[in-house]
Amino acid sequence: MALADRVTRSERSIPGAADRRAVAAWLFACCAMIFVMLLIGGITRLTESGLSITEWQPIGGAVPPLGQADWQSLFDQYRASPQYAEINQGMDLAGFKTIFWWEYVHRLWGRLIGFVFLLPLVWFVARRRIPRALVPWLFLIFLLGGMQGAVGWWMVASGLDQGPWVSAYRLSLHLGFALLLYAAMLWLALRLWRPPPRAGAPAPFAIAGLGILLLAFVTILAGGFVAGTHAGLIYNEFPTMGDGLVPPDYRNPALGFLRNAFENPAAIQLHHRILASTTLVTVLAFAAWLIARLPSLRGEALALGAMVLLQFALGLSTLLLQVPLPLAVLHQAGAALLLTLAITAAERLTVRAGEFRSAERHSLSR
Repeated sequence: MALADRVTRSERSIPGAADRRAVAAWLFACCAMIFVMLLIGGITRLTESGLSITEWQPIGGAVPPLGQADWQSLFDQYRASPQYAEINQGMDLAGFKTIFWWEYVHRLWGRLIGFVFLLPLVWFVARRRIPRALVPWLFLIFLLGGMQGAVGWWMVASGLDQGPWVSAYRLSLHLGFALLLYAAMLWLALRLWRPPPRAGAPAPFAIAGLGILLLAFVTILAGGFVAGTHAGLIYNEFPTMGDGLVPPDYRNPALGFLRNAFENPAAIQLHHRILASTTLVTVLAFAAWLIARLPSLRGEALALGAMVLLQFALGLSTLLLQVPLPLAVLHQAGAALLLTLAITAAERLTVRAGEFRSAERHSLSR
C-alpha cells in the first residue's frame, strides 16, 4: 500500500487535471498491453510453443527468420531440445513455424511493452508532468518489467535442460510477476484518473476489498500450477474427483507435505477447485454486501459478481471438456478480467478521504 499512498499524497503536486489524466491514460494503455500479453502467454503455453526458441537474445532476437537457412538453423536447435525428443518427434518445418511464431510474438510484445512504458515515462518526466514522489516508483516498475523478461527466459531454460516442460514453479512466478506489474500500473492509473472523492469507505469495506483482491490473486497463481503440471487433464468431472470429493491419490508418499501440494497434480487440482469455489462464494457475498451498504458502488459490485460467476463457469467447462484451447484461453482472459474488477473495487474502497479532500481544494484553488 505504500505505493498507493505515495500516489495519493503526490496528486496535489501534479499541475492539473489534464496532466493527471494524460499520465493515467498512458498507464491504462500499458495495462491494456499487459492484458493482451497475458492472453498471448496463455496461448503460447497451451500450444506448447514456449520452448520453440532455444536462445534468449534480448536485442537480436527481435529480428525474425529472414530466409530458409535461418529457419533451418532454428529448427535444428529445437530438434536438439527435450521437448522435440519426447513430445514432438517427427514434427516438420511447417509445424515448427506454427509454434515458433507464437513464442516470437510473445517475446516481441514484451519488448513493445517496454518501449511503450519507457519512452512516454522519459517524456513526462522531462516535461515535469509527473510528481517527483511518483517518478522513482515508475522507474522501479520499468526495472521490474525488465526482470520479468529475465524470469521468462529462466522459465524457458527449465524446459530445455530439465525436461520437455517448463517448471511449474517458474511458470507461476512468471505469471505472478506479470499480475503484480499489471495491478501496480492499474492502481496508479485509477488514482490519477478519477477526481478526488468527497468521502471514503469505512475501514471494514477497504479491508474486505483488499482481501478479495488477494484471494483472486492467489487463485490465479494456483491456476498457474495447474497449467504447469497439466493437472487440468485429470479428473475431468465435478464436484467429485474419482470416488469422492478428495481424489484417492491426493497424497503422494514419495513427496513431502509442501512438495505434494505443489507437485502432485491431483492435489494441485483439488486446491485450485477449493480456491475457485471459495472465491466464487466470497466475491458474491462481498458484492451483495456492497450493494446493500454502499449503493454508490452498485455498478462495481454487480460487475464483480457477474464476472466471478462467468469465470467459474468457464473454469468448470474447461475442466469438463478436457481443456480445449478456445475455452482455456477464455478462462485465462476471465481471470485477468476478474482481477481487474477486484483491483478497481479495492482501489475505490481504500481511498483516503481526508487526503483527497485536501487535493480537491488544492485543485479548485488553482
